[in-house]
Amino acid sequence: MPVDSSPQTKQETIVEKQKRVKDIIARLKKAYPEATCSLRYENPLELLVATILSAQCTDERVNLVTETLFRKYRSAVDYAQADVAELEQDIRSTGFYRNKARNIQGTGKRLVEAFKGKVPRTMEELLTLPGVARKTANVVLGNAFGKAPGVVVDTHVTRLSARLDLSQAPNPEKIEVDLMKLVPEKHWVMFPHWLIFHGRAVCKARSPQCGVCVLADICPGKGTDTKDS
Repeated sequence: MPVDSSPQTKQETIVEKQKRVKDIIARLKKAYPEATCSLRYENPLELLVATILSAQCTDERVNLVTETLFRKYRSAVDYAQADVAELEQDIRSTGFYRNKARNIQGTGKRLVEAFKGKVPRTMEELLTLPGVARKTANVVLGNAFGKAPGVVVDTHVTRLSARLDLSQAPNPEKIEVDLMKLVPEKHWVMFPHWLIFHGRAVCKARSPQCGVCVLADICPGKGTDTKDS
């Protein structure tokens, strides 16, 4: 039987991967000093609604819609009492507008009934709101309240985590767990922003620009053409 002479890839230890993540953070922080949440908002309620709208929709489109929406609906009571059919039309261009309208109205009602119209500040409470899963809760807690119970995982974070071999997990929940083991907690809020900015500018879904990437020499996925999930 012939002997397999192909080179063996050395398995990276958790400590080595944590060290590489620190290098990744340092480089991305320098490359994207302006990185921040792309959704426009002035208070926690606006961020919550914008994040619900951002599902399967670009932040740019959400910002166009909320520019008018936030002038029309200013409180949880406004959303709770909104006519669903009218709210659907207000957010129609964000896609999946019927489901989003029901969730936003339901969230408004829940905020009024259970939280005195205020956006709660804990993961457990936020997850009781219609249409709110861990990603949305992490966005609100991290950006509106400066809390970091976890790491936001969107399509950019999913793609870059795989290419950088930080996580090959099949779903956002497991990817988040993997990232929380590798990324220092003080960077849990900002790490997704850096990956998102890098994903939009350089590490694109269908045409990653590895030739100009600041992470090319420490990226196991250099040169791949991974499709966005």
